[in-house]
Parts: sequence; structure tokens; C-alpha cells
Amino acid sequence: ERSVGEQAGVLNINKPIGWTSFDVVQLVRTRLGTRRVGHTGTLDPFAEGVLLVCVGSATKKVAQLMALPKVYVGTMELGIETDTLDVTGRILKRAPVAPRPTRAQLSEAMSLLVGQIEQVPPMYSAVKVGGKRLYELARRGQVAPRKSRMVTVYHFEPIRVKCPFVEFVVECSKGTYVRSLVAELGSRLGCGATLKTLQRVSIGPFLVEQAVGPDQVTHAHLQPLA
Repeated sequence: ERSVGEQAGVLNINKPIGWTSFDVVQLVRTRLGTRRVGHTGTLDPFAEGVLLVCVGSATKKVAQLMALPKVYVGTMELGIETDTLDVTGRILKRAPVAPRPTRAQLSEAMSLLVGQIEQVPPMYSAVKVGGKRLYELARRGQVAPRKSRMVTVYHFEPIRVKCPFVEFVVECSKGTYVRSLVAELGSRLGCGATLKTLQRVSIGPFLVEQAVGPDQVTHAHLQPLA
């Protein structure tokens, strides 16, 4: 039930590295004194950047906000493959990066992953199979069958290349795993690749430059939703 004076709206939060999306939700609940708080799609603990959190009656808009396109800036490391598809995981394989791809070759390989593509959710993800989160099964060494899903990559290109590291930008639809995209690119290049850093710089019109740290949140930061 809506309490007298309860405020509703969306918070544009800059999630720090090392925090889970749920950590942010818990802190917002404490700081704003309300239980009615929900985020609009997880951001891995090792990633940082925009996390939209809905408060009060705005929680009804979660699906609408989740549908907005997202932009990420990240760094990948070529020549390495891990079980989590990012640097937090166990190294499964190392390969020489030879010949070193040029920026133009990387651009071309990335452009082939633009458009509607099929992705299988990684085992280290929050997707549920049979009531269990995939990462819980993965930590026990289990592999579960997963259905592929269609996602859209609007834009994927290198920003800076300093082999074996490639800084890149990607714009994609909800449900897209950037680390899966990086792993697929590494596979196509023949040397493997893993995600080293990731920052979500925007979700629709919500920009990281305008985001607030979770421990700075006040009711004044709530943005009304039409």
C-alpha cells in the first residue's frame, strides 16, 4: 500500500566494481526507507556503470526500461579463454595472437556480429534453469542445457588497439551478453578472447555522467517516469 508521501521514480545509479546489482537494491531500500525497489537488469559484479533502479509505483515500469538499448565500453584480452568468459574466471586456454589483427581486421570481424544474432546464455549467468541460477550450477561444476535467444547488436567496433588488448564500444538490446560477444569474436579470430573490463555507459537516455553513487542516493535523485 502506498504510504503518505511515498515517492516514486527511477534512480540512475553508477554501480561500482565489486557490487552485485542486489547490493545496490538493498542499499537503496535502506537509504530511502522502502521495500518497493527493483532494478532493471543485472550488471555483473566485475562491471561498473549505469544501473537503473525503480522505486515505489515506478517498479511497474521495469519491463519498459529493460527494453531500452544499452551502450557499453569495455576492454578484451586476445589470446586467452576463461570458464566465465571474463577475467574473473579460470583460464582454460592460451593461444598466440599471431598475426596480430589490425584495427581494420578487428572492425570487419566485429561488423559480422552486428544485427540479430543468436546467443546461448553463459553458464556463469543469472538465468534460471529448473529453478536454479546457472552460476550456482556452474560453481558445482555442472553444465545445464540452455536455450539460445535472439538478441540485437546495433553497433560493435574497436576504439583503441594495443595488442593483446582491444578497447571497444558496443550498443545492444536487452539480454545480450557482452562477454559472449567477445568470446565469439575471439573464436572467429582464431586466438580466443576474454572480457577484461566493462562499463555500461548508458541505458536509453540515462547516461553514466548523470548517475549517482549508491551510497549518495537520496529522494531528491528520483526521476519521475511518464
